[in-house]
Amino acid sequence: MCVFCKIVNGEIPSYKIYETKNTLAFLDISQNTKGHTLVIPKRHVENIFDLDEETAKELFVSVTKTANLLKEKLGFDAANLLNNNGKDAGQVVNHYHIHIIPRYGNDECYFHEAPHDANFEELSKLHKQITE
Repeated sequence: MCVFCKIVNGEIPSYKIYETKNTLAFLDISQNTKGHTLVIPKRHVENIFDLDEETAKELFVSVTKTANLLKEKLGFDAANLLNNNGKDAGQVVNHYHIHIIPRYGNDECYFHEAPHDANFEELSKLHKQITE
């Protein structure tokens, strides 16, 4: 059983922030910034590729409600939502989860954008590959 399933089952303690019948939000033990929270489906789903539409809808409602609760209580004006799917993307716990990472001015939590100029020819080819 995965660590998040153990949290859902109460086998491992957690700091719950928000909960519905099918979702759970709790403080991440790593706390990249103050209030860093994870939102998960209670049912074990490994990643986005296994997530059904109804669970996704309820989960994102929980993400929104949790983010607004954190914003109200902690007083930040920005946040990153982060989600890794699969080993090559950096997923460490194989239970679908969305990170809410509050941002506070100079909090020294950095996410870098790819240092590339737009290549519209390549974008056009990629678009055709995906949509045709």
